[in-house]
Amino acid sequence: MELPPSASRFEISEKWLQRAKTCEAWAATRSQIRKGDQFIEGAYPIYASYGRGAYFWDVDGNRYIDYMLGYGTVILGHADARVRDAVAQESEKGVCLSPLWRPCQVELAELLTSTIPGAEMVFLMKTGSDATSGALRLARIHTGRSKVVRWGYNGWHDWAAPRQEGIPASIRAETLTFRYNDAASLRTVFEEHPDQIACVLMMPFELEHPLPGFLQEVRDIAHEHGALFILDEMRSGFRMALGGAQEYFDVQADLATFSKAMSNGYPISAIAGRAEILHCLSRTHMASTFYANSAEMAAAMATISVLKESDAIPHIWAMGEMFQRGLSALIDEYEVQAQVVGYPPCPFLLFTAPDENEREAAKMVFYTETTRHGVLLHPNHHWYTCAAHTEDDIAQTLNACRKGFEAVRRQSDEQTGD
Repeated sequence: MELPPSASRFEISEKWLQRAKTCEAWAATRSQIRKGDQFIEGAYPIYASYGRGAYFWDVDGNRYIDYMLGYGTVILGHADARVRDAVAQESEKGVCLSPLWRPCQVELAELLTSTIPGAEMVFLMKTGSDATSGALRLARIHTGRSKVVRWGYNGWHDWAAPRQEGIPASIRAETLTFRYNDAASLRTVFEEHPDQIACVLMMPFELEHPLPGFLQEVRDIAHEHGALFILDEMRSGFRMALGGAQEYFDVQADLATFSKAMSNGYPISAIAGRAEILHCLSRTHMASTFYANSAEMAAAMATISVLKESDAIPHIWAMGEMFQRGLSALIDEYEVQAQVVGYPPCPFLLFTAPDENEREAAKMVFYTETTRHGVLLHPNHHWYTCAAHTEDDIAQTLNACRKGFEAVRRQSDEQTGD
């Protein structure tokens, strides 16, 4: 659905933002959030009204085909009736009955251990940062070591936060990193910190594909040095395959962490893996009043059941492949300096001009046009396809991208005088 360009199409959204700035720190500091989270000011909606399937509507009534999907939490589609009904039925029983446990907690644990490769036990939490931080602590207890090697975005807690403000230098010193697809750089880290590293905790990929055997080599290096191998499957879990990146890449982790697509948008996460490591929970304290909330557990069970019993994941791949092929064809047609990257369930577009200013200008023009034409693509974070996207949605999206590339090409021609 094409949206006409209009300076007032976000009028209601802007009013809400002005109200929020007087009382809400997040709104007041929006322009100072790290660059990777930034949209294009004035081109993107700020407040959403509701979502259905592959679409959402902003408070001004504009409809968008959604490829941000709650940063990948929505895998079946917004407000999927099967998940919504399961949550409603469970909520009728009461939401939080802590400190008592709920039967669905056992049922979900059984479902996860039968679905996730190598999951002998699971521990349910609420957020992705909960799970990665919990897995890190378990690794420290199990190995008796304090340092961690990490790669990718692993959450906001002190050990992994992208920004250093407010974090003691002593904590930062315990966190190390290495270069992706460079196993030699990981070996060097272990050699420089012998018998000090508890684990390697990493995303299996972001935009760059892992080289053949790379993830297996990371695991082997970690084990060689007495450390654990932990996969952060927040983005890949239940999306790349039912068994996540472990299944897709045929690699076994000691622990793996999940959230996002696990419950189609409801707040729940899990640490899954070897029982002997998860038994270390008895030696620490990781608890929250809300960990026992069962509505989110019902959402997870419903979501995973749909993924198991339907062609949702193959469909997600098919839509992503159609999207990526179409984007590549448009790049060739308009001779734009850009490259399609990522995997079909989470594709992305990189502008590749050598000059940074030229790349940023192209991004600004492209994403302004695609948003104006009713497609929501994040300019600085990979996108997602979901089970609710249709071939018609992809066709409309590619038409919006055509408009975007036309605008990029016009801008380039004007700058060169062609």
